[in-house]
Formats: sequence, structure tokens, C-alpha cells
Amino acid sequence: MEKVVVIRFGELFLKGKNRDYFESLLIRNIKSALRGVQFTFERSQGRYFVEKFAEDDLGEVIERLKKVFGIHSLSVADKVAVRWEEDFPEIRARLAAAARKIAESADGKIPFRVTVKRADKRIPMTSAQIAAALGGTVLSLGAFKVDLTGYDCDFKVDIRENGVALVYTDVIPGAGGLPVGCSGRGMLLLSGGIDSPVAAYMMAKRGMKIFAVHFASPPYTSDKAREKVVELRDLVSRYAGDIRLFVVPFTDIQLAIHKHCPANYMITIMRRFMMRIACLLADAHDCGALITGESLGQVASQTVESMTCTGDTASLPVFRPLIGMDKEEIMDIAKKIGTYETSIQPYEDCCTVFLPKSPVIHPSLEAVRKAESALAVDELVRAALAAAEECR
Repeated sequence: MEKVVVIRFGELFLKGKNRDYFESLLIRNIKSALRGVQFTFERSQGRYFVEKFAEDDLGEVIERLKKVFGIHSLSVADKVAVRWEEDFPEIRARLAAAARKIAESADGKIPFRVTVKRADKRIPMTSAQIAAALGGTVLSLGAFKVDLTGYDCDFKVDIRENGVALVYTDVIPGAGGLPVGCSGRGMLLLSGGIDSPVAAYMMAKRGMKIFAVHFASPPYTSDKAREKVVELRDLVSRYAGDIRLFVVPFTDIQLAIHKHCPANYMITIMRRFMMRIACLLADAHDCGALITGESLGQVASQTVESMTCTGDTASLPVFRPLIGMDKEEIMDIAKKIGTYETSIQPYEDCCTVFLPKSPVIHPSLEAVRKAESALAVDELVRAALAAAEECR
């Protein structure tokens, strides 16, 4: 007997003639997620199987696979011989062992059923007949009662074509979504806050390959703030795969805005520069969109008018997956994916430098363009891009 991890995918069933493309990406991502673990990979009849791994690695395998987008659910199964001619002795033994373990913590009789899938058509019994026969093993323990619809425990037996069966009870939810890489590339504006890592997670779940740009303002922002952003990138990478992160020095741009532009337009003009620079980086890395963590009305820079003004400088579509969420919803996702505790570390990012007391909430595009006309925009953008560096 050996342990096998059964992998099921979800939305890929709907992809018709393109399904092979989506499956190839998912398989690549599964193998990448398990890098460093010894295993073999098999596929059969709409299922994937991770096999021949060390027993000590099982917990790590499950934790990694739970973060792979495109996986609907997982199960840890015992792989045993079928031997139907001898009345399924190995299958019955595994069902009895699983049932005894469940019964240890039960109070009263447990409603159950046995679900059988039979791919091996040499067996002269239907799936329902096999399930009924195997159910007797569970019933004989005295702690269970049959209930095909209101069951608390479903003993699953998947009889394969090659004379083996997979026996399991638990179904572990996967990350869902689509395989990363099937929906193009996006350039994320990654701050050190709560929102932008969640935005990256949301877009990766829809299959987008994530790149990221962070704007730093040394000496006003510290190395600790930069390390925090790298850590956030690494945490999101557990779901999104490898994320290339570019750090752009932003101090000179902020100083120029502070010196030449009205203070209440500081944030709006800063974000216009960020959009310009992010678009140029996106073009250089074949990204088809920008991604931000903006949520409508959350702060002054996230009103309809402010987003209209900042989006005016973007030459690519701007995806805002959090736009209709409130802060509590965003925080809940951040906690779920493990970025929240890092995001709330007290290291400031560039958006807190030269923060005006009364930022304009409903700017007009005409007024912003007029305020910005005092700056050498192209020269400042070129200098910032020239000094950008990639963070490994």
C-alpha cells in the first residue's frame, strides 16, 4: 500500500478544444510547486496523481498543492490492489481501518455511504453493487448506519483500469481559479500595504502571470521597507509562481512635485508618474495590463475623479480587482493568504513622503494637467527608469 495524492481540476472542464493548453499549464505549475520534492506524476481520466513521495513529505506536498491555482480539490488516498475475484480484501481492510479511526471520536452511529467509481470493466459488478458489498465491511463495525443522502462520512473507492484502487474519505479544497499563465501578464504596482498583494492574488487566481514594480524613496524610506516588499512578493509567489520585482527610485520625482506643484495635488500627480513608469516597464516585459490595489472611496486617491486623473497617463488597461471591496473583506483575504502580518509592519512606503494635509479628493483632469505642466515629465520618467533595478 502507498499514499497517493489525487488532484482534481475545476474550470478546465469548460475549455472544450482549448483544454489541452490549460491542462499543460496546470501540470507545469504543479510540478513547479513541488520543486525540491521527489515524486512521480501521473494523469488518467480527468485526474492527476502525485505518487512515490516520501511519507514525511506528505504534509508539505498538500500545503504546496493547496496554493496552485486551477486545482479544485485534493485527496490523500491509499493505493491498494483490487483483487475482485477474492472479494476485494485489500479494499475492505483499508475501509475498515479508516472507519475505525473515524469511529474513535464519534458519539452515536455515524450516517455513511460508500461511493465507487469503476473504470475497470472486467469486474462483473456495477459500481452500485460494489458499493453495497463494501458497505457491509463498514456496517460490521457497529458504529455506522447507511444514509445515502444525509451522510456525514463518504467512503470513496476509485477502481482504476490497471488493477489498483484508491481509497479515501476526505476532500481538501484547492485554490480554484485558472492556471497561472493562461491569461497573459500583468504589472502590479506593489506597495508595502495590505491591498496590492491581495490584488496580485486575485489576478493570479484568474490565470494572470504577475510582474511587480515598487517605488522607493531613499533616504525617506528605509531598507526595512524594501525588505518588507520583497517578503510580500515572496508570500504572494506561493500562489502566483515566480514574480519578478522591479524597484524604481522615486525620490527625485517627489522632490520635483513638492517644489513645483500645489501641495494638494501631490498624491494625484505622484500616481500619474507611477502609471507612466509602470506602463513602460510593462511594455518592456510584454505585460498587457497594470494591476493596482485600489478600492473605490477608500482614500483620497481612490475616488472616481482621482482614478480618472491617474488612469489618464496609462497606455494599458488598469485592472482593479478590489474596486468593490471594503477594507474588512480585503483584510480577510490578506490573512487567508498570509500577507497581512507583513503588510502591517510599520515601515513606510513612498506614498507617505511629503503627504499633504488636505489632498484634493475630486480633482479635475484639466487642473491636474495644468499643475503637472511645471514639471519636466519625460526627463524625470527616463531618469527613474534608468535607475530601476530588479530585486531577486
